Amino acid sequence: MGRLKIVYPICCGMDVHKDFVIACIATTNTEGVTEYQSRKFYTYTNELRELKEWLIRNNCRDVCMESTGKYWFPIHNILEDSCRVVVSHPKFVKAIKGKKTDKKDAQWIADLFKHDLVNGSFIPPRDIRQLRDLCRYWVKLSSYTTGEKNRAQNCLTVSNFKLDDVFSNVFGKSATAITTQLLEHPGEKFDVAPFVDKRCKTPIEKIQLAVDGAFSYEQGEKLKIIRSHMESLENHKAELESLILGIAEKYIPQIELLLTVPGITDAFTAIRILGEIGADMSVFETSKKLCSWAGLTPQNNESAGKKKTTRIGKSGAYLKPLLIQIAIAASRSEKNPEIRGKYLSLQKRRGGKKAKVAIARKILTAIFNILLKIEPYNPTLYVKQDKPPVARVISQEQAVSILANMGYVLDPSLSLLRTS
Repeated sequence: MGRLKIVYPICCGMDVHKDFVIACIATTNTEGVTEYQSRKFYTYTNELRELKEWLIRNNCRDVCMESTGKYWFPIHNILEDSCRVVVSHPKFVKAIKGKKTDKKDAQWIADLFKHDLVNGSFIPPRDIRQLRDLCRYWVKLSSYTTGEKNRAQNCLTVSNFKLDDVFSNVFGKSATAITTQLLEHPGEKFDVAPFVDKRCKTPIEKIQLAVDGAFSYEQGEKLKIIRSHMESLENHKAELESLILGIAEKYIPQIELLLTVPGITDAFTAIRILGEIGADMSVFETSKKLCSWAGLTPQNNESAGKKKTTRIGKSGAYLKPLLIQIAIAASRSEKNPEIRGKYLSLQKRRGGKKAKVAIARKILTAIFNILLKIEPYNPTLYVKQDKPPVARVISQEQAVSILANMGYVLDPSLSLLRTS
């Protein structure tokens, strides 16, 4: 019968809370006997420094704690210079219900970690963490802007201004100029021709009919506040972008490599990807591990020989939508026949949604190899070779396999013909 191997003779398990942390050092001697010593530290900076000194005095360089909200960040920041810190998802270190105390939780984490039974989360370097935080904040500001645009459109709709019927972009140059005129001179009739750009294809007469509405005082004031907020958000986004670009200067070689990937045409998109996965791909064992971490692989949930679900996971809340957008752009472009051909083939057999996820995984696999091998994207590696067999004679099983790859489904009621 196998025995659990002690990987870390001296390690520490931590039960992290908002106001305090329970640390338990587990020390195993040469005879296999483990001794525990626990202490409680408050999460003020001076006490966290005292925690660091306590670990050093006890020769403890390996620490494990669960990722409790944002409360583990300050502890990790202080300990990462002197210790190897492993942050684990709570589901991997959860104790048994009914026998849970803070002290027992810390001891349980130490025991699991001592035998290397804890799956650590990917924690990027400090500069990548800062880049990730700023990029995610930029995404939030963009979503706020989208919400304000929807509210502005609601104000126009309620007031019976049909600008969305005559302009492709209600927040474009011409529509913005007309909206400003409507807000500054409420109730006044005016000619829209001077406000319409000459490239606009919609007839002036139709645009004139679209502005035949009326703002109430409340809707007009609300729209002014919305537009002011949108302008403020755009200014803050510009400031944030300059800060992000300054931090990303050291990763210019990696950004240039990512710009060779189909669907990535903007340097800011490449920076957002780096902010999520980092520039060092050696932390992921294989590209499959990276795709699983990004939530682009089916879940394994099987019991009694039955698969309960094969849906993709929920992880990668920021990276996965970005890769899906890149996959959509790449599959629509005629410049990338290897991507577009694969997408159209999958779309026929599995549907558009699964095809997009598959292309996103394909692109992330390419990104993994590009950053790992430090070489640009090579489309010839992803072109399917559809060469006929040399002998021109194939078996029935090979013929069925070829037809299945082309999307055909074999009728189960029919059996293969037997040749004499």
